[in-house]
Amino acid sequence: MVFWEGYLSDDAMSIIAPVVVYWLYAGVYHMLPPLDDYRLHTKKEFAAKDVVPLPTVVKGVLIQQFIQTITLASSMYLMDNSMLSTSKVVVQPSFPVQVWQFVVAMLVMDAWQYFVHRHMHTNKFLYKNIHSQHHTLEVPYACGALYAHPLESLIDTLGGVVCFLISGMTARTAVYFFCFTTMKAIDVHSGLWLPTGFRLFQRLFGNNSAYHDIHHYGLRGRKYNYAQPFFIFWDKLFGTYMPYTVVKRPKGGFKVKLLN
Repeated sequence: MVFWEGYLSDDAMSIIAPVVVYWLYAGVYHMLPPLDDYRLHTKKEFAAKDVVPLPTVVKGVLIQQFIQTITLASSMYLMDNSMLSTSKVVVQPSFPVQVWQFVVAMLVMDAWQYFVHRHMHTNKFLYKNIHSQHHTLEVPYACGALYAHPLESLIDTLGGVVCFLISGMTARTAVYFFCFTTMKAIDVHSGLWLPTGFRLFQRLFGNNSAYHDIHHYGLRGRKYNYAQPFFIFWDKLFGTYMPYTVVKRPKGGFKVKLLN
């Protein structure tokens, strides 16, 4: 029994919930105090590098989420044309099976993201005309996690469909998986290096805000650390891993220091 049962189908909830979670979770980050002592970049760096106005970023994310919604709804309708039915009975697998499906979906998601993301960089046409939009935010922040070109948004959403199909998860399990993935994407783009006790997702996975910050900030880093949003082994396997450490700034905050 889940709180949306009788009001929304699991299919519909798996589409709606990640959008709601995105704005709620990103909103929490934006409503926090300045937290200058935990930022990976100074205010001066942020002002110099992030030239895209916040309203433009919000509009871009909303467009991405519209594409995501239409794509997922169309895919689920083609797979099951009763997606809006709240009375449809679906038997959930056991908890261990759902955990396994989660793991499979995470591995598929990372494989899709790594190879697509890397190709977006190595192909000059794709980078210039598509992926560069995401990199206009050289200093990442939570609200801009999904800021990207509409075509890239479509490709990323198709990756989510592939994860759903290969893992064999039900729509109800997909609600939790897509919400979890959304929160993880926001975390790696947060630009914050919070105290250990507040970095739950970032402690569970090597792919954290510092790891992804290397990829965003500066031209050199864009050749490394393509992997997202969970694991980092694809970068290590294919020689695109950049080792690093996080050091404290003398005047407050943190800095990612490259070790290679």
